[in-house]
Amino acid sequence: MTEKTKNLIDKLKESRSLHLSEYKELIEGYTRESASYAAAVALAEKKRIYGDSVFIRGLIEISNICKNDCNYCGIRKSNTNCSRYRLCEDEILDCCRHGYDLGFRTFVLQGGEDGYFTDAVLIPLIKNIKKEFPDCALTLSLGERSRESYSAMFEAGADRYLLRHETATREHYESLHPSSLSFENRMRCLKDLKEIGYQVGCGFMVGSPGQTAEHLARDLKFIEEFSPHMCGIGPFIPHKDTQYKNEKAGSVELSCYLLSLIRLIKPSVLLPATTALGTLQEDGRERGILSGANVVMPNLSPEDAKAKYTLYDNKLTKGAESAEALDELRRRLSAIGAEVVIARGDMASQ
Repeated sequence: MTEKTKNLIDKLKESRSLHLSEYKELIEGYTRESASYAAAVALAEKKRIYGDSVFIRGLIEISNICKNDCNYCGIRKSNTNCSRYRLCEDEILDCCRHGYDLGFRTFVLQGGEDGYFTDAVLIPLIKNIKKEFPDCALTLSLGERSRESYSAMFEAGADRYLLRHETATREHYESLHPSSLSFENRMRCLKDLKEIGYQVGCGFMVGSPGQTAEHLARDLKFIEEFSPHMCGIGPFIPHKDTQYKNEKAGSVELSCYLLSLIRLIKPSVLLPATTALGTLQEDGRERGILSGANVVMPNLSPEDAKAKYTLYDNKLTKGAESAEALDELRRRLSAIGAEVVIARGDMASQ
């Protein structure tokens, strides 16, 4: 690690802000030594605000039907090898009940942009979940919608919304997505969600095709300026039924370094150690936690749905990725000094 890289990490900790060129220098200055230093600083910041706590979210993958054709995604519309499914309201509520009994106090409804889930379907579902589980937070991750739709779901009781921006560079966004999706609309959605009052999550893939240090620097600057409540990042993993099937997967090590930098940009941010980390490396989740992450999202979906919701190849669904294996998750996190807590896990105020 050069002295300049160390100084930039220290500067980020103190100011929570860097110039775009400095973020690029930090990324280009990545080494194991710089990552280790950033992780130590980030972990101290996380502990200052959250102690050893790690929040759990119960992930419910409600549908793998999607109208979009994103170049990197295994559930893209044109993938005829994808076995499609959709959960009904009773199945979703049963997942919540099971999760509540296990100790989950946040549920995350995630799915492709399935036209079945209109406001007329989702609003009663949201109200029923909040009525039955008033002490729980409800997070939605259902893609791009109108401001009116976001407002209606918020008024029905939804607390949080996850919408990865994927990349903060327009040209890179356009290379990863079909022409039916626009960078401007993705940014409009994030802006609307924040103005409406959601706790908002953004995020990006690390190592996506065509990504450069400049792109990653812009992602960090976007996170600094947008100031999300949550930020989900993880390594890109190719899917066999996409045009990127032969592309190299992203790096666990670089992903963890970026987790540390995001923690320094916004110390109170809710930062998941994603399934993708654990998919590429057996101890990837633990490495994410030791780099400053403080959220894990075990899967509450029915077994059949878990097997079909394949955004990328070889996605983990067993072991500590499964909601039923919370004891294993607790054991693994306890071994690195972290503690799974039963709580909604809202973002702390700094």
